[in-house]
Amino acid sequence: MGGVVVMNSFADILNKPTLFRDRNVLSPHYIPEALPHREKEITKIMETVSPALKGERPHNLLLYGKTGTGKTCSVKYVMEKFSSVPSASKMVYVNCRIYDSKYKILQKVVKDHIPEFYKQGYGFSFLYEKILNWIEGDGKSLIYVLDEVDMVKDIDDLMYTITRSNDELKRGCISLIGISNKVSFKERLDPRSRSSLFETEMVFAPYTSYQLREILKQRSTRGFVDGVVEEGALNLAAAIAAQDNGDARYALKLLLKAGELADENGDSKITDTHVEKARRTVDEDISVEAISTLPRHQQIVLYSIASLQCEGGRYSSLGDNGNSRINGLLSGEVFERYSLLAKKFRTEARSARWYREYLNDLEMLGLITLTDSGKGQRGHTRFIKLACSPQKVMQLIESVVFGQSIAPSPMPTG
Repeated sequence: MGGVVVMNSFADILNKPTLFRDRNVLSPHYIPEALPHREKEITKIMETVSPALKGERPHNLLLYGKTGTGKTCSVKYVMEKFSSVPSASKMVYVNCRIYDSKYKILQKVVKDHIPEFYKQGYGFSFLYEKILNWIEGDGKSLIYVLDEVDMVKDIDDLMYTITRSNDELKRGCISLIGISNKVSFKERLDPRSRSSLFETEMVFAPYTSYQLREILKQRSTRGFVDGVVEEGALNLAAAIAAQDNGDARYALKLLLKAGELADENGDSKITDTHVEKARRTVDEDISVEAISTLPRHQQIVLYSIASLQCEGGRYSSLGDNGNSRINGLLSGEVFERYSLLAKKFRTEARSARWYREYLNDLEMLGLITLTDSGKGQRGHTRFIKLACSPQKVMQLIESVVFGQSIAPSPMPTG
């Protein structure tokens, strides 16, 4: 084991020995020359978009799968292949966490491809006509790639717009590839939107431990100096990530952080001990990232859970007879607190149906756990518990998200 060395200049830092060859290779955003264990999915995507290269309209495609199952990476891989073929047709990638309405999506297309019309103040109709003119100019196919398409607030209107566009175009066409973590997403849509959007669907299964190890082996070969990553480190990172929904992003973050810890300590090898230490840091970083990027209403729901959990929750110790303990908050009391907090911040609380969707989303992200009540426990309800420190959740949402304390006024307890 080596000791920590104090660096007094940038030159010292830049010249410090490191186990990394190219840390960018370990980023989840890096697109390798080959994507192990996603060959079939990539072929299917390529077959779906290939008509655009012949001037024909591709089917709409929806890709499902949990976080870290290779959906976005596979589509971006196909986009690179697509752009290398001589054709007027375009695939346009849109992150719907940022561009979360049909207007913003049109703005993104104009900004990237018709920049002379990208100015504040232009209305939806103006942008819409300019995009149609751009498509008709050479009869191209435009394929929207909408990552986290479930974040689009007016998805029904967007689908209507795309359908109407194809009716109006004399040359060329528009289609869509939607990427979503939520299989339940389509249930929110109008039946007409559902039928037009889901022409083709594909599910990305979670990676197995073996597949994750293969991915880590591929990346570590280019990301680290030869021979510094022990087999045990690769095996452990893959096993941990396989338990956590087969998430390749998580596995890569573990390996990257393990390498950083080894570097900081002056160690010559990356071992399973480094991976174990990295796990604690990565778990916290992922929670911070997830909370910081949540939509506003989900942040308020999460804050409601955290504040109630800090207070103890009015029903957290009651069972069917008031004797046995229930490990969590009642869904109803969380909804009540959410409704009060939404009003406090001039946000209109959404319905109980949307609230249930928010809980499902938070559980999917690993931020909360949900347990259905047993028979006789105040009817059918769900018990809710945070998966991380409520104090840390409240502090993060207050400081990073809201920029202020949002602690509610004292609530009645009787």
